[in-house]
Amino acid sequence: MLVLSKTARIFSKPRKREVRGFLRSINFRPGTLFLHKLVLGIETSCDDTAAAVVDDTGNVLGEAIHSQTEVHLKAGGIIPPVAQQLHKENIQRIVEDALSASRISPSELSAVATTIKPGLALSLGVGLSFSLQLVNQLKKPFIPIHHMEAHALTIRLTHKVEFPFIVLLISGGHCLLALVQGVSDFLLLGKSLDIAPGDMLDKVARRLSLIKHPECSTMSGGRAIEHLAKQGNRWLFDINPPMQNAKNCDFSFTGLQHITDKIIMQKEREEGVEKGQILSSAADIAAAVQHITACHLAKRTHRAILFCKQKNLLSQTNAVLVVSGGVASNLYIRRALEIVANATQCTLLCPPPRLCTDNGIMIAWNGIERLRAGLGILHDVEGIRYEPKCPLGVDISKEVAEAAIKVPRLKMKI
Repeated sequence: MLVLSKTARIFSKPRKREVRGFLRSINFRPGTLFLHKLVLGIETSCDDTAAAVVDDTGNVLGEAIHSQTEVHLKAGGIIPPVAQQLHKENIQRIVEDALSASRISPSELSAVATTIKPGLALSLGVGLSFSLQLVNQLKKPFIPIHHMEAHALTIRLTHKVEFPFIVLLISGGHCLLALVQGVSDFLLLGKSLDIAPGDMLDKVARRLSLIKHPECSTMSGGRAIEHLAKQGNRWLFDINPPMQNAKNCDFSFTGLQHITDKIIMQKEREEGVEKGQILSSAADIAAAVQHITACHLAKRTHRAILFCKQKNLLSQTNAVLVVSGGVASNLYIRRALEIVANATQCTLLCPPPRLCTDNGIMIAWNGIERLRAGLGILHDVEGIRYEPKCPLGVDISKEVAEAAIKVPRLKMKI
């Protein structure tokens, strides 16, 4: 693949000359000594093919990414076999581009880190298969990465954050609250009992046919909701936040989606609009849904902070709340969480937007963190498998529920 080998099985014979040319272009030098530890990170858990090289000081030496957003936007959602095929078509080029940009030789890598859980099975399989063949050829250690752990630890690449801290991970596929006590040391405080907030926002956007809206036609569902909500009045619809009486840190978004569907159907009848056409009240609906989502996320996060402080798991005065994942890019939701952080004497930190979504940098950095901690470094990859579904850390959500902490009402002046 990326090394000169007559026995390489990844490439067909016609492509081996291309690989030799690539190796010459990045100055391939077997056995070259490099002062820092270097990790190549590979990410294919969903619909982005990404790779990056990061060193142990946090320098991003090279990165590359291929987004499938446009393809899936036209299809109305991610189609796993399509995502798999696009990963297959692009993974070699993306890894080559990341290595070429880093200006290092593959032989200088300390390890290869790859997402193996959780995610779409077909997508994870592409990244894992490619990576295993690569480490076998390079004779390098392999570091299997938990996708959510990578999101959680990315903040330590961009900010000086010490353990422990609370993390809220919100994306199209995940929603959870956890206390991060160390590398690979998580206490799960709560999670979504059904779908993730990003998935819900995407479904609402599709139901509103926002892809046909002139201002939103090139945006993902979540971005379209955020954009349109700025023009809407959130108070025109009376929607109750989910799970109001449940004193835990779990989330639920399916009910909100169903209520919104009913509101859209009612407005279609009132406006005489057929399904698939744009409602005049679309911005108001977007604003209402976004506000309720923000309030739901904020209240559960508030309870998580209070619980951890009550149990002395978190600093009383210098606590840190980290918010990451694609939905963390939503500025309205982020402002709601800032209100919670201020009320609980927490510092709110978010990675830069480009690191909130899936990327190779976070995978490589997680590899660096694991190298430092001496955790999960495999020299024998026999039997390694991907896991589409996988919990994060030790689940203490029942203990959180039993504490039944009442959350003070905050004024969400967003």
